[in-house]
Amino acid sequence: MSSHERLTACMILGSCLVIVGCGSPKRDEPDRPAFVPATETIARGEKVFKQQCDYCHPGGGAGLGPALNNKPAPAFAIRFQIRHGLGAMPAFDSTRIPEADVRAIADYLLALRRSD
Repeated sequence: MSSHERLTACMILGSCLVIVGCGSPKRDEPDRPAFVPATETIARGEKVFKQQCDYCHPGGGAGLGPALNNKPAPAFAIRFQIRHGLGAMPAFDSTRIPEADVRAIADYLLALRRSD
């Protein structure tokens, strides 16, 4: 991906996050009822999230990184963020997180959001 394409994609993603990420009351609510994964994909996403993401986003809440449980970003934006990283978040390439696991993490985060 060229630097121009990456800049354009970052601007689009940033705009989406600003539009959909404002004003949620869930910002710091990592304590929630136990989440029961509904599918194998979501269960896989939970496992990979706990291995790769939970350190900075504990339980989807704020930690070193921002809360994720209040970001109604669509799955494509979640996958883009994981792959390309923005701000302080590092990018995770396919050697670190395979594509199927990136999709599973996105499914898990969407299911986590719906479980409230």
